[in-house]
Amino acid sequence: MLALALIAATPSVADLDAHARAGGNRLAVATMVGERLFTTTWPAQVLQVEANAMGAHLILGLRVSGVKFHRMVSRDGFDREIADLVARSFAAAPRAEEVDVWVTVPLSVGKGLIVSGDLAMPTTRTVFAVSVRRSEKPAALAARLRTGTNLFLDSEWARDAFTKS
Repeated sequence: MLALALIAATPSVADLDAHARAGGNRLAVATMVGERLFTTTWPAQVLQVEANAMGAHLILGLRVSGVKFHRMVSRDGFDREIADLVARSFAAAPRAEEVDVWVTVPLSVGKGLIVSGDLAMPTTRTVFAVSVRRSEKPAALAARLRTGTNLFLDSEWARDAFTKS
């Protein structure tokens, strides 16, 4: 009698994170992008990957943590991370037209306050946001990040978040 041993492949942490952190109305695309992004331990942690489509338009959204960085990061390092996240997202989703990146920090919410539903109080605050079209060249994005042009950056957060280089 021949006995065969079947071994189930254990999913990687990147696969598990990609499934758990996927959102939007195109979950398969969000998961695929997440699988690409979560193979790297970024200084600023990627919290969620969204993919949303309306008609032929596909937009990706990346939510990144603005606190508890995995390692110290300078403003230049942060800009490089954002540019790399955008490039890898476009590479993973060739139909995506745009990648939106927003960095959030938690807000202190008082006991008993409503945090979900129509009367919800915000639980996070956006401290950085940028939208990048696929047609934007990497050098142009790098210049935009470096100069702070056409993006939102909370200067108070940035002053405290980054190491001085």
